[in-house]
Amino acid sequence: MVQRRKIRLGELLVQNRIISTQQLEAALAEQKKSGHKLGRILIDKGYINEDQLVQFLSKQISDPFPFVDLAHFKLDPEVARMIPEIHARRLRAVALKVEPKGVLVGMSDPTNIFAYDELTLLLGKPVNLAVVREADLLKTLDTVYRRTEQITGFAQELRQELGRGDTTQELVATDVADAPVVKLLQTLFEDALQIKASDIHIEPDETVLRIRQRVDGVLQEHVLNEKRIAPSLVLRLKLMAGLDISEKRLPQDGRFSIKVRGRIIDIRISTMPVQYGESVVMRLLDQSQGVLNLDQLGMPDEMRRRFERIIRRPRGIVLVTGPTGSGKTTTLYAALQLLNSPENKIITVEDPVEYRLPRINQVQVHTDIGLTFARVLRSALRQDPDIILIGEMRDEETAQIGLRAAMTGHLVLSTLHTNDAVSTVNRLLDMGIAGYLLVSALNAILAQRLVRRICTSCQQPAPPSPEAQAWLHAKTGNQHLQAKFMRGVGCHHCNNTGYSGRIGVYELLELTEQTSMILSRGDSASFAVHAKRTAGYRPLEQMALDYALAGITTIDEVIRVSADTEALEPAAAPVAAAPASAVS
Repeated sequence: MVQRRKIRLGELLVQNRIISTQQLEAALAEQKKSGHKLGRILIDKGYINEDQLVQFLSKQISDPFPFVDLAHFKLDPEVARMIPEIHARRLRAVALKVEPKGVLVGMSDPTNIFAYDELTLLLGKPVNLAVVREADLLKTLDTVYRRTEQITGFAQELRQELGRGDTTQELVATDVADAPVVKLLQTLFEDALQIKASDIHIEPDETVLRIRQRVDGVLQEHVLNEKRIAPSLVLRLKLMAGLDISEKRLPQDGRFSIKVRGRIIDIRISTMPVQYGESVVMRLLDQSQGVLNLDQLGMPDEMRRRFERIIRRPRGIVLVTGPTGSGKTTTLYAALQLLNSPENKIITVEDPVEYRLPRINQVQVHTDIGLTFARVLRSALRQDPDIILIGEMRDEETAQIGLRAAMTGHLVLSTLHTNDAVSTVNRLLDMGIAGYLLVSALNAILAQRLVRRICTSCQQPAPPSPEAQAWLHAKTGNQHLQAKFMRGVGCHHCNNTGYSGRIGVYELLELTEQTSMILSRGDSASFAVHAKRTAGYRPLEQMALDYALAGITTIDEVIRVSADTEALEPAAAPVAAAPASAVS
């Protein structure tokens, strides 16, 4: 066995003038208090960045470690799982590959001689160390150690208990942590949090139970052959959410919180009777992540500055539009973050309240007891607010009250389910709102979508498909037919989807004197034509295409945004032949 000598990282960094003696002393003092690794403390304090530390460990010391870029390393999950998860996370290590003379192991701190000795005992083979970025390591561990096998195992265990004659009520009425149904749900939540799922769907089918998780807006499916356990899961979830466990014929909605991996997760639950039982959908809200601010949304700088200027006006209404799941609520909360100050009285009317915000009076709508958007709004106006947020304008009455509030000295923020900014005006006119009322109250409309980011670990150049070329020709002529586009081929970092994360796509429409004059006449057709010529207006698909040209997203995602906004089928030649009136 190769004996490794202990390396005093701090002293070497000082000797090579990467950090100062004073910085080392401050970091060592912090290490005594927190017990964290020295390298992580130096990075957190800003004395050195992670890339500098990695380069130093891989090149500058007398016994250097090779550097492995996990973002582009093709990892075999079976090899990685040679180190049990609990040890991999504790030691910050991942097995990379089996070599003739041992196992190559990547570590964020390969100078840790104690971790090296423990890894040698765990693997039972010589260990060859490499240095990896800690951020990449943690991301890799999350993708390697999925909970799918555990979920299947706990599902089988629960089925066996049901087979022994235990009733569903007996199995779920206990709070014992090692009950199969408790362990199954806990593991399901852990897996969802690990892969950053926004929703969990539990769907009983004729012969199987489908568990689907929405990641980056797309569902990923896990099929269990344990259909009999579905009632147990549903009953346990109803108990957790305080729902009526005897009611199986009507939909129910509820909410509960659960602690997962040290983080408090708020879960909104909706049940619905379906052909083979009850379907459950859970929305996961990680309260520990907090609310994003406008700088974090991904708006272009110029658009963000315009949007900030608009929402700082003392009166008027600002609408954020898009389909379900397009990030409208996130944008509204980001706007409230900017406006939330002791000088402003803010009241929100929501269904449901997703994130709790300090200093803001948040009201939950309960239509079953008559507490509707319109009723809450009438009462809210008597509470002397400066700013009102309406979760959604669902009907004419709510829209009328919101618009009149905007005309009488209040700033109103709200959402609508429309395809783009221009069609929002048509929707309001169709709801019965007079054009002159819109002109008096409406400040701006922000339409948005979310497009998936290409996984940076497996991205590569990809020429557009014939269908995409036809779409590009219809939209831009020959301008971008020869452009270099990218796509992800799929890897363990993105669960073989080719995508990782999402980014917002926006269009911002402000009313001008000309468009206001047209709108006051109720001429929606002329309004649409002139609105698209407004200075600073760019349609959603143009911003999405900018992202595709920059290699951030794929041309397929751009077409999906365009298809949403203009009902175009991305597939095919008819797109190129479409009349000019169908294409903006």
